[in-house]
Amino acid sequence: MTKKQKAQQCVELLLKEYPDASCTLNDTDPYQLLVAVRLAAQCTDARVNMVTPALFERFPTVFDMAQADPIEIEGYIKSCGFYHAKARDISLCAKMLVEKYNGRVPDTMEQLLELPGVGRKSANLILGDVYGKEAIVTDTHCIRITNLLGLVDSKEPVKVEMQLRKIVPLDKGSDFCHALVLHGRKVCVARRPDCGRCCLRELCDYCKKNGK
Repeated sequence: MTKKQKAQQCVELLLKEYPDASCTLNDTDPYQLLVAVRLAAQCTDARVNMVTPALFERFPTVFDMAQADPIEIEGYIKSCGFYHAKARDISLCAKMLVEKYNGRVPDTMEQLLELPGVGRKSANLILGDVYGKEAIVTDTHCIRITNLLGLVDSKEPVKVEMQLRKIVPLDKGSDFCHALVLHGRKVCVARRPDCGRCCLRELCDYCKKNGK
């Protein structure tokens, strides 16, 4: 079996297991998702979802956020960690969206990466979830599980993304990555994977190597 064939089977099995897999950050528009993704860096989605309702009630649109004092933004997001840097990036990002894109979140990787605080993982999430474009979101679950499966051989997000782009059906890439997040939380948990319950067990290099 080639790595591409293996990846295809992994995608099919995982999407069958999690047919409704989607982003677990709460948002109502692209601007809110972009802010939530920045807050989620080194923070749980659950915590972000606790913080964003009050933040977006105070700054409901990107135009409101562009006028916000970063210090006031900090007051709403302290529990997410690294709040100084996150508030700065959110403020600068909103200003750029207003000044350069009339408040619209852009739909290309190149334009998204120009925004303060936006890296490839965030850009891919926006492209896949908002615009339905081909996307591979290499979060910690994606990186860890695809390494265990033997689909990739790197822990660097960009390298993992590029390796997966060669073998994963890209029209299903975004859904696949969302399913990996759910699988990583429910079954293939870091340092204590429940291999006996795993739908990918027969395809997993880690399971084979450890006699699972």
